[in-house]
Amino acid sequence: MPDNSLDYLVIGAGPAGLQLGHFLHEAGRDYLILEASEAPGRFFRTFPRHRTLISINKKHTGWDDPELNLRMDWNSLLCDDPGLLFTRYSDRYFPAADDLVRYLGDFARARGLRVSCDSRVVHIERPEKFLVTVEDGTTYEAARVIVATGVMKPNIPPIPGIETADTYAEASTDPADYIGQRVLIIGKGNSGFETADNLIETAAVIHVAGPHSLRMAWRTHYVGHLRAINNGLLDTYQLKSQNALLDGDVRRVERQADGTYLATVAFARVNEVTKDIPYDRVIVCTGFRFDASIFAAGCRPELVIDGRFPALTPAYESVSVPDLYFAGTLTQSRDFRRGTSGFIHGFRYGARALHRIMESRYHDVPWPARELPADPAALAAAVVERINRTSALWQQFGLLADMIVLDGEGGARYLEEVPFDLQGPPVGDRGHFAITLEYGPHHDAYDPFDIAVGRIAQSDAARAHEGHYLHPVVRHHFPGEPVAAHHITENLENEWNSAEVHVEPLRAFFARRTAPVPR
Repeated sequence: MPDNSLDYLVIGAGPAGLQLGHFLHEAGRDYLILEASEAPGRFFRTFPRHRTLISINKKHTGWDDPELNLRMDWNSLLCDDPGLLFTRYSDRYFPAADDLVRYLGDFARARGLRVSCDSRVVHIERPEKFLVTVEDGTTYEAARVIVATGVMKPNIPPIPGIETADTYAEASTDPADYIGQRVLIIGKGNSGFETADNLIETAAVIHVAGPHSLRMAWRTHYVGHLRAINNGLLDTYQLKSQNALLDGDVRRVERQADGTYLATVAFARVNEVTKDIPYDRVIVCTGFRFDASIFAAGCRPELVIDGRFPALTPAYESVSVPDLYFAGTLTQSRDFRRGTSGFIHGFRYGARALHRIMESRYHDVPWPARELPADPAALAAAVVERINRTSALWQQFGLLADMIVLDGEGGARYLEEVPFDLQGPPVGDRGHFAITLEYGPHHDAYDPFDIAVGRIAQSDAARAHEGHYLHPVVRHHFPGEPVAAHHITENLENEWNSAEVHVEPLRAFFARRTAPVPR
């Protein structure tokens, strides 16, 4: 018999586990959060290794609206206590990781969350309900399990000899340990460049290698691509200061008898011509992956993206194990390398959507909604009010959507922050509208600093669909018809409130789509 039985068992007291725990706690649900370490926030006690976050903490926005401020606050968890905003914990735009650890501990205590620390999960099976065993032998039975452990297992590529190299998690962060050395860093992500920037003043030569072209976050709008705070090495490369980017595959890493290395690199730019290059140190910075080893074969979730992440439905549920859900960075398969589900400022809203899904499925609690008249002017006003304030659609662009459902009696219901692909077919005889914020198609193919490319004129509503930058899109899903889309033209300050350019074209779209005659 299990020692404890619960409705909800959350594994991991990082930001995602605490965020979901907050919603479960507020709803009065029967839940417990299991945490492997002695306190919440274990990942951030170690990472990033150089202790500066790349999630922004902009305190001075000029706005009084707390909802708007969350667009520029990427670290706060969602709750109604202004004292639990991360902006009260640091003044730095790129804050210290230790401040986030302190914040997470305070959040758990202040919200009274039920967290069991020093409870490392070692096995999960499912004879009927889930049976979860922790390291000390305690067992828990749960109707539903939500895994919020993050990605803690190093993602090591299958390169012969790579096991002899240092990993990002283990390599020394003291620049003095690399004085005069030749260093190879495998991996072109932020961890690799963070590591490289730390060594610029001491290492003789730094090479950063990877098979793909470097992608900059300011161009792709994916914050996991290389951020400006970590790109100091690029100057040293292009200004011929001994450092370089190697575009190609590292085929082999061979540890020499004297402790140095010989790395074989196949260069992509010269038809994979190979070269053996000597180094004093090799550091592997190739990211992390989900560790599914705690699951028994009968309930082990299907994985995707080279086995790095769980495969999920639009409801954040495992595609292969019913009632097994995921929260936090483990949900990034939903918008891998194009959205924000891998980061606090994105997955905090995913956790809220997951909670609403579970409330609806298991407790008959309908999705929160407000009533509106199905009048085109009223619908347009409601949309304009939301898109000028919402932080959820702003941060989870293209993934979460507001919905307007027409009831056929002259009324409508406005639902906020529904997973876009959870909506399914048109709702009701008159269909529904979905409201998102999105970048234009192929936006990352354009250099945003190239004035020859430019943006669509902010007064040109007729060409709004050609815009590359973030802008609202309203789609009508109507039974038996193709989806009709209306784009609201982009705006430099992201304020879509011009009567002529933004509101009236939207009102006219609603008028056409709600008219009783064929459109």
